[in-house]
Amino acid sequence: MDESQQQPGMDDESWMDEMGWGEDATAEAAATPVAAGAGLQAMPLAAPAGDTPMAMAAAFNPLPANGTAGDNSAIDLLLDVTLQVTVELGRARMKIGEILGLRNGSVIELDRLAGEQADILINGTLIAKGEVVVVDEKFGVRIIEVVSRAKRIASLG
Repeated sequence: MDESQQQPGMDDESWMDEMGWGEDATAEAAATPVAAGAGLQAMPLAAPAGDTPMAMAAAFNPLPANGTAGDNSAIDLLLDVTLQVTVELGRARMKIGEILGLRNGSVIELDRLAGEQADILINGTLIAKGEVVVVDEKFGVRIIEVVSRAKRIASLG
């Protein structure tokens, strides 16, 4: 709450006591857990001296295990996530004048040879290589090689 929500006629100290932030609440907070059932307990950092407020440190219990190795319950949450799949046949660099000169029937020469494997990218990251095939009059890609994890990590940096 900010000052605009403070009740009229209350000074700062009374308002803090009302919110449970005053000196009376400090001793009470030291004796009880901050969040019941959350594994969070308040522990005093120093003994109180007179009117000095007590600082508290949080102590956390270990988190419960999410399952055993091979448990797919966590990945099940991601199974419906849509990713962008791109198949790259090749690349070309062109000057603006050349791009402006493109017309129907123009051919752009790519940096790969005919029959060379195409790159399969997921969200812009190279995941596999494959060959272009035709399936029911539509293009497709047959995966030939899945890129190793080490190569994917090396391509990031």
